[in-house]
Formats: sequence, C-alpha cells, structure tokens
Amino acid sequence: MSIISRDKKPKGVGKSPHFKMRIAPALREQLDVEAAEQGMSLANWFKNLAREELKKKGIEPKG
Repeated sequence: MSIISRDKKPKGVGKSPHFKMRIAPALREQLDVEAAEQGMSLANWFKNLAREELKKKGIEPKG
C-alpha cells in the first residue's frame, strides 16, 4: 500500500496570476522593440503603461 502526499500550499504563492492576451505578430514586434528600447520586458512595459494610465485618471495604482 502506498500513500501519496500532496503539497497543500497553493501554487504560485507570492506571485501574481497570469494574464494572457493575443497580439498580432506585427504589433508584437513593434511592442517588443519599444520595450527593449526602454530596457524592460514587454510584461513590465505593459504594467508601466497601465500604471501611467491609472495615474492620468487620478487613480493610485496598487501593487
């Protein structure tokens, strides 16, 4: 008889949930270039854009 023990901790503890979106390849290339020119990953570039837009609307970004 064998007993299987599973980790009870939720996966990804301390990490934000994944966010997926589809982007046309040509647009993706342009976005990758812009993000690289600013020295960041595309994901970080999007997060910065989102934070800036919230601030423009008078909303203080969380996280």
